[in-house]
Amino acid sequence: MKRITDRITAALMAGASLIIPSSSLAADGVEVNHLGVNNTLVRVTGDSDFLILPVQESIDDARINVLVDGKIAETIYVRLAQSKTDYTVPFDISKYKGHNVILDIVAPHGRSSIREAKDAVCWEGIHLSDTFDSTDRETKYRPRYHHTPMHGWMNDPNGMFYKDGIWHLYYQHNPYGSKWQNMTWGHSTSSDLVNWKHHPLAIYPDGLGSIFSGSCVIDKENTAGMGKDALIALYTSAGTSQMQSLASSTDNGETFSVYPGNPIITLETEARDPNMFWNEETKEWNLVLAHALDHEMLFFSSPDLKNWTLQSAFGKGIGAQDGVWECPDLFRLPVDGTDSQKWVLLCNLNPGGPFGGSATQYFIGEFDGKKFTADTDADGKIPTKWMDFGKDHYATVSWSDAPDNRRTVIGWMSNWQYAADVPTSQYRSANTLPREMKLFTQPDGQIYLASVPSPELEKMRGKTVTSLSGKSVGKKGMSVTLPSANGGICEITASFDSKNASSVILTLANKSGDKVVMTYDPKKHTMDFDRRESGVVDFSENFPAVTVSPTFEQNGKVNLRIFIDRSSIELFGNDGKFVMTNLVFPHEPYSTLSIKTENGNARIESLKVYSINI
Repeated sequence: MKRITDRITAALMAGASLIIPSSSLAADGVEVNHLGVNNTLVRVTGDSDFLILPVQESIDDARINVLVDGKIAETIYVRLAQSKTDYTVPFDISKYKGHNVILDIVAPHGRSSIREAKDAVCWEGIHLSDTFDSTDRETKYRPRYHHTPMHGWMNDPNGMFYKDGIWHLYYQHNPYGSKWQNMTWGHSTSSDLVNWKHHPLAIYPDGLGSIFSGSCVIDKENTAGMGKDALIALYTSAGTSQMQSLASSTDNGETFSVYPGNPIITLETEARDPNMFWNEETKEWNLVLAHALDHEMLFFSSPDLKNWTLQSAFGKGIGAQDGVWECPDLFRLPVDGTDSQKWVLLCNLNPGGPFGGSATQYFIGEFDGKKFTADTDADGKIPTKWMDFGKDHYATVSWSDAPDNRRTVIGWMSNWQYAADVPTSQYRSANTLPREMKLFTQPDGQIYLASVPSPELEKMRGKTVTSLSGKSVGKKGMSVTLPSANGGICEITASFDSKNASSVILTLANKSGDKVVMTYDPKKHTMDFDRRESGVVDFSENFPAVTVSPTFEQNGKVNLRIFIDRSSIELFGNDGKFVMTNLVFPHEPYSTLSIKTENGNARIESLKVYSINI
C-alpha cells in the first residue's frame, strides 16, 4: 500500500482535492485495481512462473482477458473465490516473462458497490509463486491405478497415439477449475498404461474457440508436408460455431504448431470430434466426424490430411437416437474363430444410454473407404449394441499406431448426469482401465465387441491374498477379507458353475454399512450391479442405480475379473464379453467379499484376490 499512501499524502500536502483510487496490493508483485462493481484489473509486477488463483466452486465463472503488452493473448474463465476459497489453481505466466501482463477480470459477483466487490476473498488470495503444490489432498477417492489429471476437470480422452514405447494420452481439460470450462488438451504419457506422467498443456484455445475432442496420427510419409513422421492432430475448434482445425508436432507431441490455414473443415451444422486413420486398402486418409445434432456420422477422405472430401453419412434413424452423437472411432478387427474381419464403428451419445445419461454404442459392418454399411439381424434390422453396461463409461476411443496390431481403447469414467457433482474437487474424473478390443459371435448369429483388460494390468498384481477352488456355496454363503492397503484396492478373479442355483450373489461391504451387490442370474443370463447403497450417493438423484448386463453364456457358467479402485469398480465377465463400469464412493474401503446363492448351490471353480502393487 506504500505507493498509494505516498500519492495521497503528497496530494493532501499540496492542498489538492482528491479522488482516492480503488487500488490495493494483494501480494508482492501483484497490484489490484477495482474499476467498477464487476470489473477489476490485476497487474503482474513481479517475476514468477505462476499466478495462483483462488477458486470457489459454487459461484459463476469470471471472464479473464489476459493482456500482454496491451493485447489480448488469451481468455480464461475461473470461478474466482467470493466468500471462501475451496482450492487454488495455477495460471502459467512463465511464457510471458519480460512483458507487461494484466488480467482484465469481469467477475459476476453481483455486488452493489465497489466497496462490497473489494471484499471478495480472491483479491487477497491472488499471489505469485515459482511452484504449485500438487500434493494429492484427496487420497480417499483419487484412483490409485487409473489415470487422473493432476488437478482440475477432465472429460473425453483425445488424440491418443503410441510411439517409441510410449502411450500418449491427451484429454479434455480445464486447468483452472474442477468443472467443465476452458477446454484445452491436457497431456500424459505412460510406458505401461498404468503409471502416468503429466506434461504441460498441449493445445490451447485460440481465436477460433475452445479445443474440443479429436485425434492424432503419425504422418509416416509426410503427406501433409509437415515433415516425415510428424504428428498431426485434428480437433474441433468450438467458438460461436464448431469447425475442424489441424495442428502438427515434431517433438513427439510435447508442443504443437497450429496450422495457419485453419479451419480445414466447415459445415453449416454442428459437427465435432474428428477421428482419422490411414486406410491401407484405399491408400488415403479417412475421417469420421460426429454430426452431433443430426444423430449421424460423416465419412471423409483425404490425400494429405488438409483437404477433405465428404463421402457419405451413416446413422439417421439407426441405433439409440436420444441426445447427441459424439466421439466416433472406426477400426477393423478379426472375428474370433474365423478368417474374416469386420469394421467396428463406435458411437458415443449423451443422453440416451441404457441406464440414463451418457454411454457408448457400436455398430458392426463393412467400410469401403467411402461408406459404412451396418450388419443386420435376422429380422433385417440394425440392432443397438452397447460396449459397457455400467453408467460410467463414455467417450471411448482407441490409440493410433498401437503395437502388435492391438486395438487398445480407453474411456472417460463418469457420466454427464453427475460428473460435476461427484464428491471430489482437487480433480474431477478419471479414465477407465485400458482395454483390448475383440469380436466374437453368438448363437443368434450376431457379432459382438468384447473388451478385455489390457495385458499390462496383470503386472500390477501383488500378493495373492485369497485362493480358493472347488468349493460349494449355498444360501448361508461364505466371506473373504479384502486387502486394506492403499484404500482397499485389489483385483478379484472368480469362476462359478451355478449348477441348480437361481442366482449367485457377490457383495462387497464395509463396516460403515456400505455395500455393492452383483447378482448373476443363470436363467436370464444376466448380471446385475446394484450401487444404491455403495456409500456416498446423495450428490445426485441419478447416481443410485442398478445396471444390468447380458452375460453372453448359455451354460450357467461365468468367469469374472473385478478391479476395485478407491472410487470405481470395473467388472469384466467371460473374457470381456460383458463389462460393467461404475463409480462408487464408499465411506471407507470395502473390506469383505461375500458370496451366496438362492434356491440351490453353486460351485466356486476358482476365486483369487490379489493385492495391487503400485
